[in-house]
Amino acid sequence: MNIGRCRRWLAAVSAAALFGMAICTPSAAQTPDSNRIVVKEFMFAPNSLSIKAGSTVTWANMDDEPHTVVSDTGLFRSGAMDTNESFSFKFDKPGTYHFTCSIHPRMVGTIVVQ
Repeated sequence: MNIGRCRRWLAAVSAAALFGMAICTPSAAQTPDSNRIVVKEFMFAPNSLSIKAGSTVTWANMDDEPHTVVSDTGLFRSGAMDTNESFSFKFDKPGTYHFTCSIHPRMVGTIVVQ
């Protein structure tokens, strides 16, 4: 392959890669992280989240200790989540849902479903 052809090929590949990244990168409004709760430093962040009925919330443990997510009404209950593990639950009905970590009961949070 001659130098000119190689440069054109590299330019085409680079442009295609950049175009592909622009298409595949979700906007902030599309990202599923808006319904994500991070468990870190013995806290839920955010500790209160408002969502629409039919939405799924994911709790992700980014702490060095295991944690759980337990509804105060028994609607949902995760197992012990180790570091980098997660738990998801779909909220179908409007209402206010309180949750805690059963291992560390001072960790509390609320989901408001509209």
